[in-house]
Amino acid sequence: MKKKTLTILAVLIFFALPLSAQTKWSELKSDHFIVEYSGTNRDFARQVSDAAEKYYSSIAEDLGYTRYSNFWNWENRVRIYIYPDHDSFVAASGAKQWSHGIADYQKKEIVSYEWGKDFLDVLLPHELTHLIFRDFVGFRGDVPLWLDEGVAQWEEKTLRARRLENLRDIVRRNMLIPLQIMMNLDIRGIKKDDIVNIRVESENGGLKTMPLKGEELVSIYYLQAFSLVGFLIGEFGTDKFIVFCRQLRDGNNLSDALRHAYPTEIRSLADLDKKWTDYLRQI
Repeated sequence: MKKKTLTILAVLIFFALPLSAQTKWSELKSDHFIVEYSGTNRDFARQVSDAAEKYYSSIAEDLGYTRYSNFWNWENRVRIYIYPDHDSFVAASGAKQWSHGIADYQKKEIVSYEWGKDFLDVLLPHELTHLIFRDFVGFRGDVPLWLDEGVAQWEEKTLRARRLENLRDIVRRNMLIPLQIMMNLDIRGIKKDDIVNIRVESENGGLKTMPLKGEELVSIYYLQAFSLVGFLIGEFGTDKFIVFCRQLRDGNNLSDALRHAYPTEIRSLADLDKKWTDYLRQI
């Protein structure tokens, strides 16, 4: 069976972006964003601004941010830097050659280049969700990587159907990575051609160890992160998911946050793992 993967479009960073001081920027302002563009394509900058405002509204609604009246207004607006092409983006930002965009959580900035539809439909909602989510839960709580990435991918709505198809393939191949292993797996340092021995489901319901190329392991991890968030929101509703995130923001660990948000449904990490995998086998 042909293996299916999803391309990871962006890399997240937590330090100041090395933007070129010599770049001449033009500005386009909206209610919650300032789009800085260095090329002459104001039309694309306008598309970015309009799309960002649209995603802002839907993501803020999903995560309960509509109650914050001054969220990302005035001097708190997010800046989106758009270079005219990939080469100038890589040279100025210091990004990897395969990267199409980078985000700085602390400074609330996104940097990319003019690359059309996929930027507007995939990378932009992904990175905006990261920024909104981290504004809400902060950096001090017990927020697992799968939740951070899962929320961002859940908001890439144009890819949901494709990801569900790929998830079905993983389930059929008995390739699911147990949640407890995901909790201890940091995929950020895994390279495309690395070979990683990972424990996955076996045909008899137990676990087996098998070698996976880094690219496939990362793809499975991201797909499962997407499905975990989709499961929590789809099966139990947005309001309970918001309570779950608030619990993490307030310093509770993951297990306590789950018990508080889902008191009759999910009492532990093991409960979440079992109910999520049962759900996956039915999709």
